[in-house]
Amino acid sequence: MHFHTRYSLDATQQPRTVVERLNRHPALNAIAITDHNTTKGYLETREYAKAYPDILIIPGAEISAEEGEIIVLGPTELPPKPWKAQNIIDRAKANGYVTIAPHPYRGLGLKDLVKELNMDAIETLNGITEPELNRQAQQVANARKLPCTAGSDAHFDTDAWNVQTEIQATLDVDAVLKAIKKGHTRAFPLQNSTHF
Repeated sequence: MHFHTRYSLDATQQPRTVVERLNRHPALNAIAITDHNTTKGYLETREYAKAYPDILIIPGAEISAEEGEIIVLGPTELPPKPWKAQNIIDRAKANGYVTIAPHPYRGLGLKDLVKELNMDAIETLNGITEPELNRQAQQVANARKLPCTAGSDAHFDTDAWNVQTEIQATLDVDAVLKAIKKGHTRAFPLQNSTHF
């Protein structure tokens, strides 16, 4: 649910490579392209994915709100600035998008603000976050009864795709977004992953 391409300033992963790797992956058939503050990576990745009818590329962005990062799934364009957390959440809800608090206790995450904001889900398993910080996110999700997602947070072609969000939905963006909102998700490490 949380992948970057070369359109994120801190990533080099090529959209074509992402699609080819997803097509070969034994456990995954959908990913969300969530570049930092842009949807250009999604647009390019989607073009390459058209050749593969059995995979789904979900549009999104990891937006640098003033308070911390927020993933929005569904949009193909960014919301207008100022990027304040509540503005982003309100616009997402008005358009039927999904908001996720990525790695809330690492780096530019929302920290304890995740306990208050009206998010749709919390990323409780981030592939490059320390296990203790993932556990903190899980505790907040449990306390708030919010759906959980997992994101490898891959930035480079060599990064491991080490976690997965199982979503009970068809391979359709709208169906996936609705399933996340309803909590029809399960976050877990992929087989042979030792980080968790």
